[in-house]
Amino acid sequence: MVNKQPVGAHYGWKDWMIQRVTAVIMVAFSVLILGFFLVYGRVEFGDWKQLFQNQLVRILALLFFLSVYYHAWIGVRDVLMDYIKPLAVRLSLQVAVCLFLIVCSIWTVSILWGN
Repeated sequence: MVNKQPVGAHYGWKDWMIQRVTAVIMVAFSVLILGFFLVYGRVEFGDWKQLFQNQLVRILALLFFLSVYYHAWIGVRDVLMDYIKPLAVRLSLQVAVCLFLIVCSIWTVSILWGN
């Protein structure tokens, strides 16, 4: 009988739970924004600017986008692990995706709190 030791591997429960939590966060923020549209009807630039001057909305938006990025990372990482067999290619693609998501996170912060 072979005794496999789960060292460093992803066995799914934690990632599954994180994807569910991030999905709930994304749905909650989407409902908030949908409610904003329903209340205001026609939304113009001034309305958006006023909405995002509120610090709580900025924090919720940041939480939403970080959830999107982490949710995407888990999904893309799993697809790459399943379908890209050459290790060097898979690691290169994972690093590229990771760097892209980090840049997106930095860009999101600069948009939400920039001038």
